Amino acid sequence: MSVLVFVENWDGRFKKLSFELVTYASKVAEMLGSEITAVSIGKVEDAELSKLASYGASKIISIENEQFAVLDNQNYTSAIADVAKKENAGVVILSNNNTGKAIAPRIAVRLQAGLGAGVSRLPLSVDPFVVYKKVFSGNAFANLSIKSEVKVLTLAQNSFEVIEKPMPVIIEKARVETADNKTIVKDTQKQSGKILLTDADIVVSGGRGMKSPDNWSPLVELAGILGAATACSRPVSDEGWRGHEEHTGQTGKIIAPNLYFAIGISGATQHLAGVSGSKYIVAINTDKDAPIFEAAQYGIVGDALKVLPKLVEAFREVKGK
Repeated sequence: MSVLVFVENWDGRFKKLSFELVTYASKVAEMLGSEITAVSIGKVEDAELSKLASYGASKIISIENEQFAVLDNQNYTSAIADVAKKENAGVVILSNNNTGKAIAPRIAVRLQAGLGAGVSRLPLSVDPFVVYKKVFSGNAFANLSIKSEVKVLTLAQNSFEVIEKPMPVIIEKARVETADNKTIVKDTQKQSGKILLTDADIVVSGGRGMKSPDNWSPLVELAGILGAATACSRPVSDEGWRGHEEHTGQTGKIIAPNLYFAIGISGATQHLAGVSGSKYIVAINTDKDAPIFEAAQYGIVGDALKVLPKLVEAFREVKGK
């Protein structure tokens, strides 16, 4: 039983998320006594593909058909499912990001497989196959038993440490025939000059504790010093203080940065559901009993408008900016 992992690329480049997936797949393969195959869709140079071997991939299948120039859920599903069958994959692993959430259930149907969505640890056992996942917006966990012959898993972002495990690798170019593309892209507009929330390693986020949209300058300044993206809670975007594209939470963007600053955010369940995947959370709030402190690794009890300028000054000194 082999392990197949789908690694997404961004303009022909892999990110930490891709290496995290390969590392996780490598560990699952060890538990099963098998090897892993990574499948990449889209134009990626061999030098970039070879980076996956540093984290345990012994075989890489690169699919570069023109049909895959545009992300089409049906085509991607068909391609990955076909490769899984040819490789006799018993476990298929994807990221629990927007792409993974869209195609993993489709792949599970194609392969008649059980689906473990949003797992965040290695399987507790492989016989029976039991995985761990957070439930109820991260307030509880469940041990999910998957009894089907083939298993499809999506890995929660930032939930597994990236570990190098260099392997000799075989890169195989493949053409996968699919139905005509159903998705047509007429225009592409890319945001420039600003770090995207979903790509950011560091996010600086503000809530109603910022008191007014006029007080946002030091928060933006801190983000600039740290090379971070800016975000906000839902009440802030609803009030029009910040754009809805910055809204994080259960009804906004789900993110999992390495470091998340929650400034003037109380930590409602809906907000925490969108940021609980963060590796470290730093909270600043005047209320010492605010729920955000229960989720945070580091906390400062104080007025954000007084604490922020001091943080900006301290980081400027450290960064030499």
